[in-house]
Amino acid sequence: MSDSQPNAPQSLYAAQEPIFPRRVSGPFRNLKWVLMAITLGIYYVTPWIRWDRGESLPDQAVLLDLANRRFFFFWIEIWPHEFYFVAGLLVMAGLGLFLFTSALGRVWCGYACPQTVWTDLFILVERWIEGDRNARLRLHRQKKWDVRKLRLRLTKWITWALIAVATGGAWVFYFTDAPTLLVDLFTLNAHPIAYTTIGVLTGTTFFFGGFAREQICIYACPWPRIQAAMMDEDTLTVGYRGWRGEPRKNSAEVKAGAEMGDCVDCMACVNVCPMGIDIRDGQQMECITCALCIDACDDVMAKLGKPRGLIDYMALTDEQREREGKTPKPVWQHVLRPRTILYTVLWSAVGIGLVFALFIRSDLDITVAPVRNPIYVTLSDGTIRNTYEVRIRNMQHDEREFVLSVKGDPAIVLSLEGLEGNVVSVPADEMRLQRLYLVAPPGSAPARDARSEVRIWLEDRESGARSYKDTVFNGRGE
Repeated sequence: MSDSQPNAPQSLYAAQEPIFPRRVSGPFRNLKWVLMAITLGIYYVTPWIRWDRGESLPDQAVLLDLANRRFFFFWIEIWPHEFYFVAGLLVMAGLGLFLFTSALGRVWCGYACPQTVWTDLFILVERWIEGDRNARLRLHRQKKWDVRKLRLRLTKWITWALIAVATGGAWVFYFTDAPTLLVDLFTLNAHPIAYTTIGVLTGTTFFFGGFAREQICIYACPWPRIQAAMMDEDTLTVGYRGWRGEPRKNSAEVKAGAEMGDCVDCMACVNVCPMGIDIRDGQQMECITCALCIDACDDVMAKLGKPRGLIDYMALTDEQREREGKTPKPVWQHVLRPRTILYTVLWSAVGIGLVFALFIRSDLDITVAPVRNPIYVTLSDGTIRNTYEVRIRNMQHDEREFVLSVKGDPAIVLSLEGLEGNVVSVPADEMRLQRLYLVAPPGSAPARDARSEVRIWLEDRESGARSYKDTVFNGRGE
């Protein structure tokens, strides 16, 4: 169907057009360099930070120990039954994303998103090897593959591949002792899952950062479509002061004699944009608010002797006020408003709750599960016995002995299967399953009643720390 037909179906996918961002310098570009160095440094260095955890555990500060279902973060140790800490951190991350988006638009996408960080790194490598924008354009448009083009492309791809391998390799170090795994990887003694993970992450990093780039942000990432719900007319985001810049040079209005605006249509803002968009066309889903167009435009304005800010962080309310000749609101009034304050309060509340839970948590953990089949057993002398499965988790780094006792009706007596007395030994950083019996003599109140409330106490013989679980003792119900 030809383009002249009015009812021609519109394609939902636009073919990728190669984008070669030009190098730019300025405060926002410098901020991106700093954040890229910090985030990459944290990612690559963190698994190698050592932390003394005793003889039975790896001396790694940050470790996702999936084999033993534990998470170590410096002095904090999270066990499976404490997953609410991880859930709380995820909630805080979500609220933080909502907060920053509400205040400053897609600053996460523009400065700290892994896709953005690695894409910036890949573009930096590309610029070092092939040259700045014009040189890369000429190389792209060169149809003939001569020795020079092949050398430049292979050098670039090999460098990208090395970065991608380092990215995948760094990720697997978070899941086991990093020095040990490094040796195993080079001696081919590592688990196949480690090699598979490195391979997958190497391939995705190489493709996403080198070739897909803006396509991931536009088509694969859902956040551009969600962000609008987090923003309002007071959100600060990158915008163009069209009332100051228009009409542009060579426009029909200027040719007709109108006074030209500040925009000289130099295309500097477009040439530095990693998404290849023109911010002068208004707010667009593709814009990641990286602010590189601000640096480029401010540089041109400085050369022309005109004030900066033709492209700047601004809100829709600022546009309306400036068009009316009023002074825009100060930045703090955009940042401190009911929506952002609400997000901050919720974020802080979750954080304070997690810190409070971290300080009051016990190093002892006990679970008591009654055996329901049968709910009780009548012994030959008429004694009623209930059976329980008790799980004792020793969260200390040395073996401990724990004393079990029962609190309730004095007639109820506690005993442990396979042990004499009521003392259980649990190895360091392990959980022990112990069968426990509660018995009530014939004729006693617990034996006659259908249900009696009891409390199972657990005490660390060394530290004196105690913990308990409430359960029930089932009798005949006479």
